[in-house]
Amino acid sequence: MVEIWRGPLAESLHSGHAVICDAGGDIVEAWGDPQTLVLPRSSAKMLQALPLMESGAAAAHGLTSEHLALSCASHNGAEAHTTRVAAWLDALGLIEGDLRCGPDAPTGEDARNALIRADTEPCQLHNNCSGKHAGFLTLSKHLGAGPEYIDPDHPVQIACRAAFEEVTGAPSPGYGIDGCSAPNFMTELHNMARAMASFAAATDGANARQSAMVSLREAMMTHPDLVAGEGRACTELMRACSEPVALKTGAEGFFIAILPARKIGLALKITDGATRAAECAVAALLVRLGALDPAHPAAKRVLNAPILNAAGRVTGAIRPAASLA
Repeated sequence: MVEIWRGPLAESLHSGHAVICDAGGDIVEAWGDPQTLVLPRSSAKMLQALPLMESGAAAAHGLTSEHLALSCASHNGAEAHTTRVAAWLDALGLIEGDLRCGPDAPTGEDARNALIRADTEPCQLHNNCSGKHAGFLTLSKHLGAGPEYIDPDHPVQIACRAAFEEVTGAPSPGYGIDGCSAPNFMTELHNMARAMASFAAATDGANARQSAMVSLREAMMTHPDLVAGEGRACTELMRACSEPVALKTGAEGFFIAILPARKIGLALKITDGATRAAECAVAALLVRLGALDPAHPAAKRVLNAPILNAAGRVTGAIRPAASLA
């Protein structure tokens, strides 16, 4: 799917799988094996946020579109992210210690350097999943459930699994534990693309689930800076697209896209887990679909991106395979 060129030679290749689905869940185009079993990792966060909406918890606690964007986010851990999550917890009568995602260094270089200069250790607020976990805590409080909301048998995770299976259209054969300690449910890649197409085709007011889907995708598109952060492909490509598109990366080379104007969704997985390949591939598919101008600076940073050496000389490029063009 992606080739790493140096001079006249493609010296490294990234294989993978990708599926584009229409509103009915049918495959429009596919590369690799649509039935490959995947862990969508953080690309599943909007599915995990559905119970927060459908339960009435979001409305009961006055959550705004910023809260919803953070519930779907893998953020940089910048001040714009941590202060909002801290305020969210405070409104719930909770503290940082109630999170179960674990402390992690900020992804963003500026935020990371600021902690180093202040000689301060990162906390759980800096974890890129802290917004998702604040959403879990909101749902848990609303349900009157216990504090260990990451337990697979906790009512929060039971609700997340049910929503995941209903929207993907198939029972999950199992789960792995994500980097933030929450369960991450398995499914076939086609099922994940089908789920994203459901988000794309949802209509506000049609029913509770579709309204929840619209609220979540709109929150992501309204606040791309909260979904990831400055310098991140999710944020920059959402801003660059010529039509509203919700994008979300996942660890180990996963990426999804929701295109409401076309009522289609896509999901892709790079086999070796390389982020550089996943970003290049999703940009290539957005160009293929007509939603992204390949000449846009944000696109050029990941699509046919130059590889520079220590002296600043261009030594190669990261290119999509011809089959994606």
